[in-house]
Amino acid sequence: MAVPDDLVQPFQIEPFALRGRLVRLGTAIDTILTQHDYPEPVAIMLGEAIALAGALAGALKYEGVFTLQTKGDGPIRMMVADVTTAGAIRGYAQIDQAKLAAMTGASAAVPRLLGAGYLALTVDQGEHTERYQGIVELQGGTLAECVHHYFHQSEQVEAALKVAVAKTPGADGQMRWRAGALMIQRLPSETFTLEREEEDEGWRRATILMASSTSAELIDPSLPADQLLFRLFHEDGVRAHPAHHLAAQCRCSRERVESVLHSLPADDLEEMKVDGLVTVTCEFCSKVYAFSDDDLAALKAG
Repeated sequence: MAVPDDLVQPFQIEPFALRGRLVRLGTAIDTILTQHDYPEPVAIMLGEAIALAGALAGALKYEGVFTLQTKGDGPIRMMVADVTTAGAIRGYAQIDQAKLAAMTGASAAVPRLLGAGYLALTVDQGEHTERYQGIVELQGGTLAECVHHYFHQSEQVEAALKVAVAKTPGADGQMRWRAGALMIQRLPSETFTLEREEEDEGWRRATILMASSTSAELIDPSLPADQLLFRLFHEDGVRAHPAHHLAAQCRCSRERVESVLHSLPADDLEEMKVDGLVTVTCEFCSKVYAFSDDDLAALKAG
């Protein structure tokens, strides 16, 4: 029987009232990363961003889109990963090819790939609501460390994170991308009644146990999420809640592209033409939308 995959598994560690999410991504992350011909270090970094976005979004109560975005002066100029309330995930990276070519060795370290810049976490619940955004400098050797810095600086919430991304052989022998992320958070003291010393000990123990998990365990397609949680935290009593499913799904459409083109002046559209066509490529899924002169005339007439 196939092991459930592409999900966020919420859980709670009792009696310390520590809550967490375990993200397991198989087909979804492989679909997203193979839509682009990224060099391996870039694909790994984007995979980490998508897995972390899934873990972070699972901690929030919202209706809309949660986005993790980085912008820096390194080979990866910008990186975006987002997830909707319904579980649709997507992501892309903008690359400075010259800087990437000048980078020696394969490294997924933040200072080398992202450089100096910022990390932004955004919750957008639609045009009639106020958008929430938190921004911090990129600080840390890994993307997980940068997110941890965000929590420390912006949310004053104690959180621990671990993430893994790698290619693994599938049942057919083909190498495919997989990703996993594990996150635990410490709830405010007033939500439960333990003594402070017990709270501290429970938190330290949970972070040590989380750190003991291996990258191979986080992405193991044969290890169910609930079994991994039990393996790590069973001595303290871990309770898994119903999982939320994730799927690679872009929100681009021909109608959205038409709306953008309709707003552009005719001169701009003329400059965009190549071989008589205006073509627009979605940065997230690489789908190409082509518009002939007749298509553009119909747009303007409409």
